[in-house]
Amino acid sequence: MSYETITVEVSDQIATITLNRPERMNACSLDMAGEINDAVSSLAGARCLVITGAGRGFCSGADLSARGERSISGGEGSYIALTRHYNPMMVNLARLNMPIITAVNGAAAGVGCSIGLAGDFVIAGRSGYFLQAFVNIGLVPDGGASWMLPRMVGKARATEMMMLGEKISAEKAVDWGLIYKMVEDDQLQAEARALATRLANGPTVSYAVMRKSILIAMENSYSEQLLAEAEGQRIAAGSADAAEGGMAFLEKRKPAFKGQ
Repeated sequence: MSYETITVEVSDQIATITLNRPERMNACSLDMAGEINDAVSSLAGARCLVITGAGRGFCSGADLSARGERSISGGEGSYIALTRHYNPMMVNLARLNMPIITAVNGAAAGVGCSIGLAGDFVIAGRSGYFLQAFVNIGLVPDGGASWMLPRMVGKARATEMMMLGEKISAEKAVDWGLIYKMVEDDQLQAEARALATRLANGPTVSYAVMRKSILIAMENSYSEQLLAEAEGQRIAAGSADAAEGGMAFLEKRKPAFKGQ
């Protein structure tokens, strides 16, 4: 399917969604949020997803320039945009049944920061940065940022990001443990592709269970998480990949996972 604000490609079991409004620094309009939502619901043949941005930025945030029915300005407009468009997109990314890699080139600001940090593995180019820009225009973090950031970097650093509204460089983000890796800009796509290839050839069912377990662990008690692990293990252990992994271990060879 073709889209207006993103491109989607699936090859070698790797899906790549490219935010494709470079003239607007890939500002996430309501249409883009809807197209991302649609795309992640129909990634047939993929076992790993890469999200990146076209041009010199990953995503500059929500598109505040929209007018008329597509406007997200004002209290009611913001509420409707979040509850009907941006929040469903973020939930579907969190629930996706395959690993996500985000390759952050340039700015990841506002809701673009949330999209960038939605990856299981966030790889940033040296020029990449993360910005909670909301306070600079009298708004508050959204796109799940106020939930994610304290859990990722702790209360003090989350507060710094949200209340001071300053850029967090890729280098600083690595130091904080906010992202997986920083690479030189010209190596960003190659690094993301190499990792995606590794994940796409891994035990996809197991990865999906891990993603869910990590997400719910943020809220579960210890005993609840032990039960969730047991339930997840029941799913993973019943997969064809687990059978292959066990056989490969006994036969002292590398497993050939099929994602089943």
